Amino acid sequence: MKVVAMYPEVDLGKCTGCRTCERVCPVLAVKVVEKKATVDIDRCRGCAACEQRCPSYALTMARRAEPVHVGVAVEPDMMPMIRQICARARIHPEYIVCYCTATRAEEVVAAILKGAATPEEVSLATGARTGCKVECIQPILRLLEAAGIAPRRAEGWQWYGRTATAWEIPSEVKRRFSKRGFYFDDDIKLLEKVAGAPPTEQSCGDV
Repeated sequence: MKVVAMYPEVDLGKCTGCRTCERVCPVLAVKVVEKKATVDIDRCRGCAACEQRCPSYALTMARRAEPVHVGVAVEPDMMPMIRQICARARIHPEYIVCYCTATRAEEVVAAILKGAATPEEVSLATGARTGCKVECIQPILRLLEAAGIAPRRAEGWQWYGRTATAWEIPSEVKRRFSKRGFYFDDDIKLLEKVAGAPPTEQSCGDV
């Protein structure tokens, strides 16, 4: 669970309407209306991306009167489906998806099961991706994909395509580098053991 204690205030005199703040917000809480930035305080998760990247220094983080607690309860009856989706994504349910907020994979999947269908909606529900915003987008995309969801990319710079996993390395690449100290199949077997995922045909041979 994340405690949101800050929010951005906009200095309208400095704001030029460049939309940088809008493009970097991981929960789509900032919009430029009539060439001025506006902040939906209820959606804001206090990550300060808008403040840090504003070229005009028009945003300043201020303390909320009352902190907001953000998180999704992992209910016991969800666990069979959570384990199934995590196994499909080859991510252990207890794996920490977001180090900044300590959000685990099981909470991300719980948010997905409750209706979150994009990384932005997952971030809004769980708080994940509202810290450094660097590492957590890839496992979130993998978990959405494992749940059968192909999210439409939001306008802006919030996230990019999913990177390839060890299971998706082409056979030609494996053959080319297998004699140079790379142990692709051994790595895959170890990753599956850590993830608690059942072995696949891909783990025993070429992809």
